[in-house]
Amino acid sequence: MDLTREETAALLLLTDNVVTKLRPVRSEVHPINKLRSTYGEYSHLFPQLLADENRFFEYFRMSPNTFYFILSKIEHKLTKNWANYHKTPILPEERLHITLRFLSTGMSFRGLAFSFRMGKSTVANIVKETVTAIWDELQPLYMPTPSEEDFSKIANDFAEIWNFPHVIGCLDGKHIRIKCPDNSAAMFFNYRKFFSIVLQGLVDASYKFITVDVGGYGKQSDGGTFLASHLHKFIESEDITFPEPKMVPNTNVQAPFVMLADEAYPLLPHLMTPYKRKNLDPTKRNYNKRHSRARKQLSVHSESCMQNGEYFQKY
Repeated sequence: MDLTREETAALLLLTDNVVTKLRPVRSEVHPINKLRSTYGEYSHLFPQLLADENRFFEYFRMSPNTFYFILSKIEHKLTKNWANYHKTPILPEERLHITLRFLSTGMSFRGLAFSFRMGKSTVANIVKETVTAIWDELQPLYMPTPSEEDFSKIANDFAEIWNFPHVIGCLDGKHIRIKCPDNSAAMFFNYRKFFSIVLQGLVDASYKFITVDVGGYGKQSDGGTFLASHLHKFIESEDITFPEPKMVPNTNVQAPFVMLADEAYPLLPHLMTPYKRKNLDPTKRNYNKRHSRARKQLSVHSESCMQNGEYFQKY
């Protein structure tokens, strides 16, 4: 069908009006948030915390020196280009402040948005960007993929500190409380009757994490979480290599290097678990006692992390 010039012009005008009505309108900043530079938590509380190191530690779960050390490593990733419509841009220091407050308390994004006088989606984006920057910058420095030499040193530490030879780490999992994700059914519902993801960690003899694996379904057992973890896959594919078996000190027994875990884990060539508790002879009871003592630091470390990080919920 051919249209006249007038009909074509009318059709274009009508189409332009429809598109204009559908085009989203940028919302104005809420009057409360406009006062962020005056009443926001960063503006009026942070300077006072810097003047009191004990209160600073209580608030952030770290010292000012640690705070600024982390900031120095990630500041270049948090610095944004300024624009003329940003009268008070969110600086890297404030972004780290918001993120650490979230990690140390589990406070909701909505609650943080009110405290810091900014939008909920802004807080969510800041936390996501900042934790990604922290991992990208600090993981290669403080949690690199362990080498065979690293495992040999860890085994020596376990032998000297805990009197348990040929151990390259202690393994355990911790449930991190979350809100039930959408359309997840019971995948995240654990035996303790709450929704969670699993943080699984391997630690050395000095309470330091060697590897972490985060995101296991709450309903999985510890053994199931390990078998589905990246750590297990790396071991099976030999992307992570343990030292070659050696003689146990003061014996003529050659033994492999292993990780220690509790009875919820499967017994594997590279994973040692305690004996079942029924009908144990003195030798087996002694082994279980030594095994439990060597693993004690992992339980202490896990509880310390939970106290420092409370628990996390998604909102």
